[in-house]
Order: sequence, then structure tokens, then C-alpha cells
Amino acid sequence: MAHRIPFRYRAHEVSRLEAFSDVVFGFSLSLIVISLEVPKTYDELMETLRGVLPFGFCFLIFIGLWLAHHEFFKRYALQDKTTIFLNSVMLFVLLFYIYPMKFMFVLMAKGLTGHTERMTVAQAQNLFLVYGIGFAAVNWLFAAMYRHADRKHAELDLNPVERLDTREKIYDSLFTGAFGVLSIVFAYTYINLAGPIYFLLFVPKTAVGWIMGVRRGKIEDAMLSPQPPRPDAPHDRPKDTHSGGGDRGNRSAEAIG
Repeated sequence: MAHRIPFRYRAHEVSRLEAFSDVVFGFSLSLIVISLEVPKTYDELMETLRGVLPFGFCFLIFIGLWLAHHEFFKRYALQDKTTIFLNSVMLFVLLFYIYPMKFMFVLMAKGLTGHTERMTVAQAQNLFLVYGIGFAAVNWLFAAMYRHADRKHAELDLNPVERLDTREKIYDSLFTGAFGVLSIVFAYTYINLAGPIYFLLFVPKTAVGWIMGVRRGKIEDAMLSPQPPRPDAPHDRPKDTHSGGGDRGNRSAEAIG
């Protein structure tokens, strides 16, 4: 459902910072391509096709990250040193995160097709550790960028609805990143849950969206409702009933006389 008070975009053109970030996103996607060569045999073709599923998962995740990144810069158009630093660290982590993510989804795709990869417990724990660190870092860096935007609310002229939307992004990114830490904890305590824990991401995302949606509706109602007159506002002066009554008394006295 469309919001009654939409978030105002402050950027009307692509900045150099966002353009540089798009180059990094594009380069990251090139690292997860199925194959750089055209298959020359039937077996090579089948091997390439088996890589379509993990590539699709990675592609969807990267599109989601790119859209979140694009939305941030459209909303706030920040170019200060803090934003540049946080954005640069996030892009660095993204490049580090790409190979563990691809490997993780390759393993998942093999498991779905009956080609299980044999790994020792220590290897699996290290894999979940590296993937969980990258997953948490990317989401918490997004939270830090939105927190920085919230601190500059006066400079950005954020209205109450826009501040609430900004805080919603902070909470959503924090809770999402926490699942990376939970996965690491389970990897060293009960490893069978280290992977499936990510399927519960819909719980905080649904809860945060619903709670903030209710609050947003109340704020929209307050912003769109007619404002009561101020106490110092001028009012229509009442008629002078005392002078009217005096005239009637004079006329009565004249009639009696």
C-alpha cells in the first residue's frame, strides 16, 4: 500500500560516490558468473547449467543490496566524509563476502540436487564463520549509514515520517545482521542449525515492518489532520450586548416619559 506521505528524495542525479559504488557492484557480479568460457562439450554444458541455481541466488542477493544502496543515496544524497568512509568499508566487505557467499550457495544447490559435498566439522565451522562475519558486517554497515543520516536529520530537514522510516531501516539492518552472529554461534554449538537459521529472517523483517507501519500511520494521521487554532490567534470579537441593552433601556424610558 502506498504511503500517504512519501519519503522525499533529495538526490536528483547520480553522484560520483554512487557511480563508483555501482562500478564495484558490477565488478562483484562479474566474480559470480557461471563461467567465463563457452562450454565445448556436453559435460561442460551440464556443469555450467548446474551453476545456474547458485548464481541466481547470489544475483538476487546482490540486486537487493544494490537497491538498498541506491535507495539510501536517493533519500539522503549524503557526500560527507563519514558517509564516504562507511560506504567504502561496506564495498570492501562486499568484495570479500562474494566468494564465501557463492561457495555457500553452490553447496546448497549441490545438496538440493543430491550431490553432497563432504566437509569436516572444522571446515564447516570455518565456512559459517567467514560467511556470518560478511553477512553481519554488510548489514551493520548499512545500519551505521542510516544512523549517520538520522543524526543529520536537522541538516537534511527530515520530517517525522522520514525520521521514522530512517529508524526502521536501522532496526531492520541491525536485526538482519544479528542472524550472521547467530549462525556463527550455532556453528560452534549445534551446527545443524547454522544454515537453517537464516530462513527465520522473515520474522524480524515482518515484525519491524508491521510495528513501524502502525507508528507511521499514526504520525501520518497527525500530520494530515487539521491543526487547531493557536491560543494567540485572533478571534472574531463578540457583539457588544451591553451597549445594545442600554439603547433598549433608553428607548423604553423615552416611551414611558
